[in-house]
Amino acid sequence: MGTCCVSGCSEIAMDEENKKFELGGKTFVEGDYISIDGTTGNIYEGIIPTVDAQIAGTFGRVMAWADKYRKLKVRTNADTPNDAKKARELGAEGIGLCRTEHMFFDPDRIGAFREMICSDTVEAREKALDKIEPMQQADFEALYEALEGAPVCIRFLDPPLHEFVPTEEADIKALADAQGKTVEEIKAIIASLHEFNPMMGHRGCRLAVTYPEIAKMQTKAVIKAAINVKNAHPDWTIVPEIMIPLVGEVKELKFVKKVVVETADAVIAEAGVDLKYEVGTMMEIPRACLTADEIAANADFFCFGTNDLTQMTFGFSRDDAGKFLDAYYDKKIFENDPFAKLDQIGVGKLMDMAIKLGKPVNPNLHIGICGEHGGDPTSVEFCHKIGLDYVSCSPFRVPIARLAAAQAAINEAK
Repeated sequence: MGTCCVSGCSEIAMDEENKKFELGGKTFVEGDYISIDGTTGNIYEGIIPTVDAQIAGTFGRVMAWADKYRKLKVRTNADTPNDAKKARELGAEGIGLCRTEHMFFDPDRIGAFREMICSDTVEAREKALDKIEPMQQADFEALYEALEGAPVCIRFLDPPLHEFVPTEEADIKALADAQGKTVEEIKAIIASLHEFNPMMGHRGCRLAVTYPEIAKMQTKAVIKAAINVKNAHPDWTIVPEIMIPLVGEVKELKFVKKVVVETADAVIAEAGVDLKYEVGTMMEIPRACLTADEIAANADFFCFGTNDLTQMTFGFSRDDAGKFLDAYYDKKIFENDPFAKLDQIGVGKLMDMAIKLGKPVNPNLHIGICGEHGGDPTSVEFCHKIGLDYVSCSPFRVPIARLAAAQAAINEAK
């Protein structure tokens, strides 16, 4: 991870078999250099020289003025210490989203995670998860160290399990050998994970409901890491924020939160320390926004996952919408990509409703946004208007969010 990416480039004619593609009337073969801009989605021929981003000089002065006026806090979406450190350099005040699943794809641990997926019993799953726990703990310790006491919000496992299983024959054979199963048995397990609509399938908190041992392992890793870093830096404020994804029914949150609290309290008691932590949820299903009063009574914080919330509110897939959105722009049905600029009329109304339902029930509820809308200026202005506490975006969009938050505060005062 950490590599710049442009996805959904419909202009490319890809020839995987011959390792080449055509774009803009030119043919590129394996070994040719291209430069890609992950912010704009543009692709360029050849190598474009770059410099590392930093805040200094006139830019630094402008950012200082922005910080003087803005009310919104600005966090970052970061899964690695390097990303977290860069975001801190660019002015991020914490991590609003750490996607723990990215850590499982590391070559040193994907094998153990696949063993967990293919296990037949709770005991076997726990044995596989025991291999991963110290690795996750080390990851979280590195993030806490990089943030130096600033808030860190860790989202528990979200993607469907089929994303982690092998597709190459050699990897399937290796997994079968590790599990003491036949290749055919492993292939049958992989086939059973297939879903017609995986983004609305067995993912998010549904995984923790089905396999509570995953939530237990991640809780232990989060809390043990926090204890170790707090012991090493007594002057830092370490309050782990554990975020349960894809909650649509309060009973889901209650079930998973009970697992988290029982596990966390046991670890804290065993360590003989005093550590506070918070358990909240991503608000990314319309039903969660409509029942936010019930959810707020059981959550320490809300964080709007506006990528999924947009997808589920409009009822189209962000992975497939590119096939027809151009026609919508041409016919003036949409003026902007709703995944790039927040739909304030529909999705925004759900967000506003959730805040107005949740805050009276839980006045201490803190609320943020962690979709990429958190780095879009007009979306940031809307977040300021409806009373969010923070926005969270990718590291290199942090300065944009800081400036947009200041402009929103100034416009409000006019």
